[in-house]
Amino acid sequence: MQGLLVLAAVGFVAQLIDGSLGMAYGATSTTLVLAAGVAPAAASASVHLAELGTTAVAGFSHARFGNVDWRTVRRIGIPGGLGAFAGAVLLSAIPGDVAEPWMAAILLTIGVYVLLRFAVGRPPRPRGRPYVRFRYLAPLGFGAGFVDATGGGGWGPVATPTLLATGKMEPRKVIGSVDTSEFVVALFASAGFLLGLGTSGIPFGYVGALLAGGVVAAPIAAWLVRFVTARLLGAAVGGLIVVTNARTLFAVFEVGAPARALAYACLGAVWVAALAVVVRSLRRDGLSLTNRAGAEASSESAA
Repeated sequence: MQGLLVLAAVGFVAQLIDGSLGMAYGATSTTLVLAAGVAPAAASASVHLAELGTTAVAGFSHARFGNVDWRTVRRIGIPGGLGAFAGAVLLSAIPGDVAEPWMAAILLTIGVYVLLRFAVGRPPRPRGRPYVRFRYLAPLGFGAGFVDATGGGGWGPVATPTLLATGKMEPRKVIGSVDTSEFVVALFASAGFLLGLGTSGIPFGYVGALLAGGVVAAPIAAWLVRFVTARLLGAAVGGLIVVTNARTLFAVFEVGAPARALAYACLGAVWVAALAVVVRSLRRDGLSLTNRAGAEASSESAA
């Protein structure tokens, strides 16, 4: 019982992060389910089944707060679902850790790029058409869905920073659209896992605990995302991706504890320094650390 309560708390925190930053629910949850001794395919399956509920609530909440671009949801969600189904079927037959270091390295590279771009470069601003073309979203969605199913997480870390980097959409719209389309990814991935594993190998107690915590957190996260500035949000996203995937690489290559501690200290210092640079820049320009437009819109809708 205590273990299930811990997993419910994990689901709450993971969804709060995911709904606010557009990523990390799968990565956080899968890591702890694997630590409990569940096989990789079953761990990914349980997380994706839980995501059926959390992403549905998150999508509804983001739509309620005006964070969703439905054109983007359609164009990235369906290819993402197909990629997730293919990845789930493959993972059911092949150990998922075969491609894990390569995926982690790609995600870490994306994280470094996003962190530097938002911290020391000019942040991407919406320009031109306020949406991304299907010919760009389709391969992105398929690849992100495949990574998500085979790695137990990755939809957000691949899709969110890539869409943020295009500068075509507001950060809150990117996060809301990615979170909403993740329901399709979770649905197709779950179908693939049920086809490959059946129901006997899936720990449904873990599914229920993760689902319960995530459902509670989803509407809170959808509300919070409207009050964070683009630069601060981008720096937080980049640092989160770097630290998360560095941990994966350390585990794969069996890096010793002293070296890990030193590396985490360095990464943490860089992340904090990047956030400090963003905060200092915003204050120097006389801007608020929160999204005033979002706050005003929230006040008007409440009225």
